[in-house]
Amino acid sequence: MIKILHFADAHIDMANFGRHDPESGLPLRVMDFLKSLDEIIQFALAEKVDLVIFAGDTYKDRSPAPTFQREWGKRIMQLSRAGIPTLLLTGNHDISPATGRAHAIQEFDTLEVPHVHVVHQPQFLTPADLEGLPVQIIAFPWISRSSMMSMLDPGSVEPGQIYAAFNAHLAELIEDWLDAADPDLPIILTAHASVEGALYGAERTVMLGKDLVLPYALVKNPRFDYVALGHIHKAQDLNKDAHPPVIYPGSIERVDFGEVADRKYYVLAEVNKQNTRVTWQELKNIRPFIDLHVRLETDQAINQTLQSHLPPPDELQDAIVRMVIEYPRAWEPLIDDNQLRELTAGAFEFHLVKRPRFETRGRLPEGRTASQLSALELLNFYWKTSSSNLDQERVQTLNNLASSIIDEVNMRE
Repeated sequence: MIKILHFADAHIDMANFGRHDPESGLPLRVMDFLKSLDEIIQFALAEKVDLVIFAGDTYKDRSPAPTFQREWGKRIMQLSRAGIPTLLLTGNHDISPATGRAHAIQEFDTLEVPHVHVVHQPQFLTPADLEGLPVQIIAFPWISRSSMMSMLDPGSVEPGQIYAAFNAHLAELIEDWLDAADPDLPIILTAHASVEGALYGAERTVMLGKDLVLPYALVKNPRFDYVALGHIHKAQDLNKDAHPPVIYPGSIERVDFGEVADRKYYVLAEVNKQNTRVTWQELKNIRPFIDLHVRLETDQAINQTLQSHLPPPDELQDAIVRMVIEYPRAWEPLIDDNQLRELTAGAFEFHLVKRPRFETRGRLPEGRTASQLSALELLNFYWKTSSSNLDQERVQTLNNLASSIIDEVNMRE
């Protein structure tokens, strides 16, 4: 049995919300990601795992600031000093589209950091490559379109068939490596890629598109004993209760409101030949996101309505909050922004998103003009075409009142 810690999609420099910490100078949101990373590293050390697999996307892009590189390096060096072999895959956020450019975690290769192995091209790793560990790993970092073209015969592939051709090439490569593997040792597939049938955080099923999507049948090959994936931020096992486990651990912190309901994990996998046990480890200090959507249906007590949708102050405390309001544009002056901001002062950050609705102009029945309609007919036309959303009882009451006023005016004339 080999004990593996698997995590992915660290994105430690995602400072898209909040302020800076006055002591460290780091953005507070970056510190959120680093706290999760610290929790993962400390667990690996305490459990004395045999191997750590990071399945790609260290940063938000391939040009991280030196400060963020320092913070990532500090944590990975803890694993190195403990003598824990660590596999770092390059993800799509870590590489340059230009051939020959350094990737974002190049320094571990350049400095030949002990026990840290960077995978930036497809590889089959044997025990000799993994410091004698009794395991074999087929590893695929993010593969760009230009990299695919370099692995294929460009003259034999139509532009629209590149992904299909590369998937066929990939399947052949994997079969060759599986045939060359020691049948008595467990085999792990690790990749930074989308897999057909996986779900994003917003519950969107991954479909064929601009990026390479691995066929589901390829990753659930029973000759694998564990599949360690990265790239999709929603934690999931694509082959639940079956062999092999096909695991996306998800991102280590919520990146945006698309992940508002996602719990965050890393995975401890005890890998045996044809028998792997997976334990999901939930990260404990994930900052809450609160996403509120309010559609105003009446102009009465608007601010009280908005306030009623806010959670209690203890839930708002230190959360990242977004309130999206939909309303007819004419009601804009009735919304008290300042009051909402005062009530959410305890939040880490509050975003008020206004979406005014522009009224569509109603059309009179064909062949009729306004001068041909009575006052009551025009009023009824207004009720039908306006966004007032009055119930029928109130409409009837107003019609009765209008009728009595019209009758009184007519009598005076």
